[in-house]
Amino acid sequence: MKRIRVNNILPGILLILDFLHVLERLWTTAHALYDEGTEKATDWVRSHALMILQGKVSQVVKGMRQSVTKRNLRGKQGKAILDAAKYFYRNRSRMRYHEYLASGLPIASGVVEGTCKNLVKDRMERSGMRWQIDGAEAMLKLRAINLSDDREHGGRS
Repeated sequence: MKRIRVNNILPGILLILDFLHVLERLWTTAHALYDEGTEKATDWVRSHALMILQGKVSQVVKGMRQSVTKRNLRGKQGKAILDAAKYFYRNRSRMRYHEYLASGLPIASGVVEGTCKNLVKDRMERSGMRWQIDGAEAMLKLRAINLSDDREHGGRS
């Protein structure tokens, strides 16, 4: 499993499940319960996303499983919901969004992707540029210091 490999290589690293992946699964579930584009589907996603953001992943999983049983859902519908519930349950330790947000941590990949584009791609992938590891690392450190406006400390606190 990928998490085990990451934790072996980078012990103590905090792994956060991208909230955009959570939303994808919630929409899949909502569309198994309600017609696409309906207000009921939107309300269902909104309320369950809020519960997950509040740290109530287990309650969401339980409710999803109960929906399958109570509605006697079979086939694609039941499978889609149970698969999403299984995914949330398996990843619940990486879905403590209420804690992450309280600590000021990002819960979606947009920040990282934007940083990669702004810090790395825009500077390092210009036409005709070739980099060796040491030069690229030095350039990225200088660019990070410049973009963070931390010239006084040279990137150090």
